Amino acid sequence: MEMRSSRLLQILLLLQTRRQLTARELASELEVSLRTIYRDVEALAAAGVPVYADQGRAGGYRLVDGYRTKLTGLNEGEAAALFLVGMPGPAAALGLTEQTSSAELKLLAALAPDQRDRAGRLKNRFHLDMPAWYRDAEESPYLSAVASAVMEDRRIKVLYRRWEAPREVERTLEPYGLVLKNGTWYVVAAAPGGVRTYRVSNILQLAPTDEVFTRPDGFDLAQRWQEHLDRFESERFTGAALVRISAGLVAGLADLSATLLLKAIADTGVEPAADGSITVSVPIESIGNAATGLIRYGNLLEVLEPAELRAELKRLAESVAALY
Repeated sequence: MEMRSSRLLQILLLLQTRRQLTARELASELEVSLRTIYRDVEALAAAGVPVYADQGRAGGYRLVDGYRTKLTGLNEGEAAALFLVGMPGPAAALGLTEQTSSAELKLLAALAPDQRDRAGRLKNRFHLDMPAWYRDAEESPYLSAVASAVMEDRRIKVLYRRWEAPREVERTLEPYGLVLKNGTWYVVAAAPGGVRTYRVSNILQLAPTDEVFTRPDGFDLAQRWQEHLDRFESERFTGAALVRISAGLVAGLADLSATLLLKAIADTGVEPAADGSITVSVPIESIGNAATGLIRYGNLLEVLEPAELRAELKRLAESVAALY
């Protein structure tokens, strides 16, 4: 009985949030048979819920317009999950502080006293800090405007600063969604050249428009972002360097956030030499980038190949020595 009650509530909330669903869509969503859905919908109607079926190819189950149900039936685990999802920092950046507080108040009101106490404990005992170490969250003055355009499916005209020349370019964007990664906001948007990812803090000027766009059917923001990450990783590294890591550095790598070196050691599974050092191949973006990244390890790491990287490290070391 408890399982069926939970399923009936799920059907009700699904219809309330998605407006119309076919019996087959409900069955797929809840992983039950069509016969079960038919019985459950009849039970809802018998209980006084104003649910009805639209006939025809585009038909499905709907609730009478204007009907809403209060959020009830949250169990302890569900309440905990909702409070752990809360991100007051990003919410404030998007201009949603008031809405977030209102939603939290409504959620608390829907909980039983014991659930409310536990939710309060969770809020005070878990905190999500998005920016990485040694850096602050970026200032993005146009983030709220971009978020509004995302929600309203409206084009925006921006002046954008990019890495390659010409550095400042004008673009008309159709913003599909926002992604927050390590304290940095990115907007996935369509432009004349295709769908790309733009760093919101690099938007120098923004002008909203009244032009509404239609986003592609089936667009999945999470999937698109993962494709962007995969492509970035595949294009990021252009070569490799053979390096000898001293025993002392090997022991301290975990404390230095040396992700690439740690991954290279783990991937190759190479055993330390007699002196405790490890020789591995490490991917590099460019000679200059690799030199500035590896020189910080001083004499605890020696580049064996390529010769160009050894020469650049020597040049950097000599220039520092000459300065001091």
